[in-house]
Amino acid sequence: MIVDDEPLARRGLEIRLQAHADVDIVGQYGDGASALAALREDQPDLVFLDVQMPGVDGFETLRRIPASEMPLVVFVTAFDHYAIRAFEASAADYLLKPVEDSRLAQALARVREVRAQREAGAHCGQLLELLGELSGRAPLRLEQALLPDAIDRLRREERLAVRDGHRTVRVDLRGIRWIDAAGDYMCLHVDGKDGAGETLVLRATMRELERQLDSQRFPRIHRSTIVNASRVVELRPHSNGESFLRLDCGQELKLSRSHRDKLSILL
Repeated sequence: MIVDDEPLARRGLEIRLQAHADVDIVGQYGDGASALAALREDQPDLVFLDVQMPGVDGFETLRRIPASEMPLVVFVTAFDHYAIRAFEASAADYLLKPVEDSRLAQALARVREVRAQREAGAHCGQLLELLGELSGRAPLRLEQALLPDAIDRLRREERLAVRDGHRTVRVDLRGIRWIDAAGDYMCLHVDGKDGAGETLVLRATMRELERQLDSQRFPRIHRSTIVNASRVVELRPHSNGESFLRLDCGQELKLSRSHRDKLSILL
């Protein structure tokens, strides 16, 4: 977004930005009030903001932007003494008018670096939250997640965090009977209260669950079924090469021919 009360200054910056393939101008405004009104709709990653404008100037515009919607800002000014205030306002950079191509390129390079650091930090936070969720714990600290056996330790955890609708349930792995696929969802059949069974439904894929669970404890026995090996009490061969497993809850499941290699785990 370009915000400047001088049309020629906006046009000059627009022309110079055309040389940078990763820059798209989503809006141009001649005053801070108009820019603030359009900010939520335009959602810019970066704002070139003139310092001196009638009415709402650059610094006042910045103060009125909600923290959750704050883009990166490069101040544009004709006066060098505004630079100190620009950096006090945490601007990514500032440009002196008339804007030079080389100085604009430097500012954009700084913006790209700051943006990459922001995204990397956010991505790291998301990964740590995910790893913590897989273990049923609070989000892990970075040093915990970077330990060589971090994933193995998570897979040895005795609880699995399952998002069931709008709630997250910590399921005891020993209480899982079997898991089967239902379209884009997975059904976890688990022990309920008073010995009754309960089914938890989550949006996930068979591959995603296989990555979270120990394949020695939870082998895949069919293209759409995973079983808790410790819950198998009987195996009955079938004439076509398939087998039927009976669980301690009475449920029967099919062991397909393509997964006969799991017999050694189940017996």
